[in-house]
Parts: sequence; C-alpha cells; structure tokens
Amino acid sequence: MKVFVTGVGGQLGHDVINELVKRGHEAVGSDIASEYQGIADGSAVTEVPYRAMDITDASSVTQTIEQVKPDAVIHCAAWTAVDAAEDEDKQEIVHQVNVVGTENIALICEQLDIPMMYLSTDYVFDGQGDIPWQPDCKDYKPLNVYGQTKLAGELAVTKHLEKYFIIRIAWVFGKNGKNFIKTMLNLAKTHKQISVVSDQMGTPTYTYDLARLLVDMIETDRYGYYHATNEGGYISWYDFTKEIFRQAVVMGRTEYDESHVSVLPVTTEEYGISKAVRPFNSRLDKSKLVEQGFLPLPTWQDAVKRYLQEIEF
Repeated sequence: MKVFVTGVGGQLGHDVINELVKRGHEAVGSDIASEYQGIADGSAVTEVPYRAMDITDASSVTQTIEQVKPDAVIHCAAWTAVDAAEDEDKQEIVHQVNVVGTENIALICEQLDIPMMYLSTDYVFDGQGDIPWQPDCKDYKPLNVYGQTKLAGELAVTKHLEKYFIIRIAWVFGKNGKNFIKTMLNLAKTHKQISVVSDQMGTPTYTYDLARLLVDMIETDRYGYYHATNEGGYISWYDFTKEIFRQAVVMGRTEYDESHVSVLPVTTEEYGISKAVRPFNSRLDKSKLVEQGFLPLPTWQDAVKRYLQEIEF
C-alpha cells in the first residue's frame, strides 16, 4: 500500500511512518513545516518522501494528495494543546486545524474513493460516571474547545465517507514530542515534591504500540469507530506517575526514588490550574478490537518500561 500520513512532526505520525516502512508499505509524510522537523533519530520517517501541506488550505490538501495518489490517508495532524485551545485568540485556528483541516482531507478521500483514518479522543464525551465509554456510543458532550473541535472532525469524516476508521485514544506518549512522562521526569529534577491529580481515570497510550495497531487496521476494510489505548487497567495520573518513577528506579536511576521525590495525590479541584475542563472518566472500552480480529496493545506498564529504555532522561 501507499499511505499518506499527516502530522509526522508529532509523536504518533513519526511512529506510524516507521511502522508502515517496517511492513514494506510505501509511506509519504506530511506536516505544515517546509521540511521534516521531528527528532533526527535516523529512523525511516527522516528519509521517506515528505510533502509540506497546510491542512486548513483546501487547495493545498487537494493538490498534494492528488499528486501523491495514496491508497489510504492516516490523519494524525491536530491541535492538541488542550489548555491553549481555550484562549479566545486561539479558538479560530484550533477550529481551522481540527475541523476544517479534517474536512478538507475527508473531501479529497471521498473524491479519490480511498479510506481515511482519523485519530480522535475520549474528550468527545463528558467524562462523567465510571463506566468505560463504548466506541459506538453517540452520547457526545465535550467539556472543552479541544473536545468540541475533535468531535466536529469526527462528524466531518462520517458526513463525507463510508470508508473510515475513527480511533479514539487517550493519555498519549511517544519519543517525538512533549508528553506527561517527560514532564514528570523533568519536574522531579527540580522538585522534591510533586502534586498529581488522582481523580481522573484512564489508560496511557504508547504511540509505538498504537502505530502497529493502526497499520494492522489500515490493511483491512473493517471500518468504523474504535477505542485504542494500552492494556493493563484503568489508573489515575497519580498512579501513572508513581509507576514512571518506580520503573526509573528499577533502571538504576535512584534520583527518582521516594527519598528524593515524593508524589502527592490531589483532586482536580485541589490542583486547580487548568484552563480547560478535563473529564474525570477517560476509561475507553477496547473490546471491539478483539471482536473485529485486531490484536490489542501491550500493557501500559510494559510500554512505560520500553519507553524509558528508548529516551534520554
């Protein structure tokens, strides 16, 4: 297959390109920068064809994808800065990227009659209760601008296409970009005590593992809505932080043990810094993956172990 991937300057796009190439597929990467600006790690993403494209510009999208002539598009590009999305001066660009940009891609996929994979989020739901969200649940009620625009992106995809995958993910971490794990590791270098929210529940998603699943999916015609995070159970951000530091200590990094940095559980209300309202319940039900014949991701604990071995910290 020839697959066009947007957002290769980010965590997921980087790993998706590498997985496609590993499988023998032809991959073409894209982002808004004039040339690839992700980490220069020598992996396949740094060497595959790259096309600069502004997804908010319909003519740019149409022209680029028509020239590439892919068999499928995996749309990883998005505005993902959740708090910044709440700023009044940012809301129009967030809408342009997450809604208009997604619809531009859906329109050309419709014209070329090729499948589109769209990466979405648990933030399309209101995060109430403690029951995991089902992938085919339509009880949408996003709490913030980011969630609203990602939902509008989902609706744009389903409006124009029948051949689509909508994959909702949560708590993402990867090598190529900022994420919660890197933030916690860095905070521990300058703080003896870190307060972390303990009443928001979900499961982390390692982009390396997710990329494998996404390529498994794009090789099929088992279209529809799916939820995908690592296995290993539902946890809080506090639990996540404790495991990150525990694994670091196992690797010999004693500066992350409890005598050097303590982690305090706090409620969202006590933490009280975020501009954006965040969901308490980010539990995503992933049973549809197995029902449709897809291999689930490894446990998040195993993913954290492998990730820490990959990065420098």
